[in-house]
Amino acid sequence: MSLAFARAAAAGFILACLAAAHAAPSAQTILAASDAIRNPEKSFGLNATLIEYRSGKQTDTNTLAIYSRADPNGGQFRSLLRFVAPARDAGKLMLKNGNDLWFFDPGSKASIRLSPQQRLLGQAANGDVVTVNLAKDYHAELAGEEDVVDGERQNRHCYKLALAANTPEVTYHTLEMWVEQSSNRPVKARFYTESGRLLKTVYYRKYKPALGVERPTETVIIDGLDPQWVTVMRYTDYALRDVPEAWLQRDYLPRFQPE
Repeated sequence: MSLAFARAAAAGFILACLAAAHAAPSAQTILAASDAIRNPEKSFGLNATLIEYRSGKQTDTNTLAIYSRADPNGGQFRSLLRFVAPARDAGKLMLKNGNDLWFFDPGSKASIRLSPQQRLLGQAANGDVVTVNLAKDYHAELAGEEDVVDGERQNRHCYKLALAANTPEVTYHTLEMWVEQSSNRPVKARFYTESGRLLKTVYYRKYKPALGVERPTETVIIDGLDPQWVTVMRYTDYALRDVPEAWLQRDYLPRFQPE
């Protein structure tokens, strides 16, 4: 082997190593990192306020207390939601355990199975307000890199991910998601039906420190057909807390008492 050839081979090897070092992480890794930005790793509670707007005017609102705990077997979150306001809904409960979603009305003492796709308020579906690790329910592919304008009108350089559902029980069949390259922050997402129709566009914004990480404290959901129909979800009062296993059982719902 000539000295020139050896030098060329060494240079090629170094360049290949540098290229590998700067290569994008896998799409699934990027998605999991964005999940960790949205959701604490440990059991937690928070309050969520949903506000519906039509043509810029507020038309409805409600407030929920959310208690979430990761399933040790699969890693997906299980959540109990307690309706706080308005007064007509106060005390009602919604439980997500695995792929099951239940609604409990203390007035009728009845629990009813729900679909995650059903609307809760405005453009927010039941499945939008429960804590979800997307990397557990979707297969992600890297669709490229793009500069996008975020929910606060700032330019962000993002990985674009194409997500396909692993199971038919999830809320949405396919998604497109933009994750900021430098921080793994979710910036924007588009949600589609199985036929490919755009259901909604979502912006994750107003990042603030919460439980050790800057997390989005507001999600803006825009209807896929009517951009004047907007639902804003605001998150406050993040706190680590032990969510009892009993709270996450359907049979316990009639006996639930908030602390």
